[in-house]
Amino acid sequence: MDTTDPFAANVPAPTAARPLLGLTILAVEDSRFACEAMRLLCLRSGARIRRADCLRSARRHFRVYRPSVVVIDLGLPDGNGTDLIAELNESVPRVEGILAISGDGHLRDEAMAAGADDFLEKPITSLSVFQETILSLLPPDRRPKGLRPIDEVTVAPDKLAYRDDMAHIADVLEDQISGHTLDYVAQFLSGVARLADDTILVDAARALAEKRAVGETAASETARIAGLIQHRLADKAAI
Repeated sequence: MDTTDPFAANVPAPTAARPLLGLTILAVEDSRFACEAMRLLCLRSGARIRRADCLRSARRHFRVYRPSVVVIDLGLPDGNGTDLIAELNESVPRVEGILAISGDGHLRDEAMAAGADDFLEKPITSLSVFQETILSLLPPDRRPKGLRPIDEVTVAPDKLAYRDDMAHIADVLEDQISGHTLDYVAQFLSGVARLADDTILVDAARALAEKRAVGETAASETARIAGLIQHRLADKAAI
């Protein structure tokens, strides 16, 4: 079982330069590209990171250890992240911090109602924003003492992880497509494409989400996204 006791001998104290030292963060995130960005943010901050790519995997993690903070994407392949947030909010002992994330900022209220301590809209690349948000979830004795410099650096994850995400969505679109599938694709791509600064795919994901929101058929939008995904997989130089 992982310990989060700040006084335990094996848990280093946070410092001004590495304010998240001693923390273990579980990222429940299905995007390899987004998780790579979070890995870099944790590395720069001193935190350890573990990843679960779906609700089922996250629940397996909690049978073995308890992280300090859980960062939960709301759009997961096997369900809604708010379900896991609600479970963790009621668990005893409760994890110190539950941070909800999504490429759709309109989901903030839903996440907070489920029991999240805070919400961040993806993409998440700012080191200072990440550090301040995580620290705000912790009690005062878990934060570094004294003044800290604000580091305005942003992280740039490896584009090979973006290609992995494109391959994942290509596989999703090859299966039987349902309304849930389309909602998942739109939400997944809205965050990941913004992180990659892929404006064409961002616009395509937005168009799909808008059609789904009003209950209209989205065959043309789905076909466009499928074509864009295949183009990115074929164009290795662009990735």
